[in-house]
Amino acid sequence: MTIHIGQGSMVQGDEKKVSTDQGELVLDGGFVVPETNSFGQTFRDYAAESERKKSVEEFYRMNHIHQTYEFVKGMREEYGKLDRAEMSIWECCELLNEFVDESDPDLDEPQIEHLLQTAEAIRKDYPDEDWLHLTGLIHDLGKVLLHPTFGQLPQWAVVGDTFPVGCAYDKSIVHYQYCKENPDYNNPAYNTKLGMYSEGCGLDKVLMSWGHDDYMYLLCTSVELIPT
Repeated sequence: MTIHIGQGSMVQGDEKKVSTDQGELVLDGGFVVPETNSFGQTFRDYAAESERKKSVEEFYRMNHIHQTYEFVKGMREEYGKLDRAEMSIWECCELLNEFVDESDPDLDEPQIEHLLQTAEAIRKDYPDEDWLHLTGLIHDLGKVLLHPTFGQLPQWAVVGDTFPVGCAYDKSIVHYQYCKENPDYNNPAYNTKLGMYSEGCGLDKVLMSWGHDDYMYLLCTSVELIPT
């Protein structure tokens, strides 16, 4: 397996002020934003012509049709039990050696390569932040949901950009046009701006489309790896 750590072209962001715990404002010195990934490709350009364009669009069509509010509630209840398997982080990483993220227009490498590339790139840029290296390694580990050990869910139920369910779909959602085929689109309980939520209810009350991110959140908060 080859691990690529490339140097994409960079642009310097504007210096900005950030708030500290003491309420003071300090300058963070600006930040560097890559224009391309390690393979010289732009990030998440869903309109660009590529070999993966049609398959990515088909993925989002299926995702937007099936990610209903009731589906998300059911998945959170089922996978919130965390009773599928018990294994080490590296054992989970190895499960991802056979999977490619069908929602990603940029990369077609097995997910284990993506995890290692991410962790190594972070280690290179932030050598003293070991917690961040680990974060990079496990950030997509929830994609083990694709494996039979964890239920072998279809890709549309595991990967892809997430969005709120239970309220009207925003037009900024990737391939928004397919949201119109979701049963919730015409459901008056869910198709208004607030839907089933109330103004200012808090993000912790909002359900997002189900996938690997939510699964890892449920896992990590259950063992107090991250603050809740």
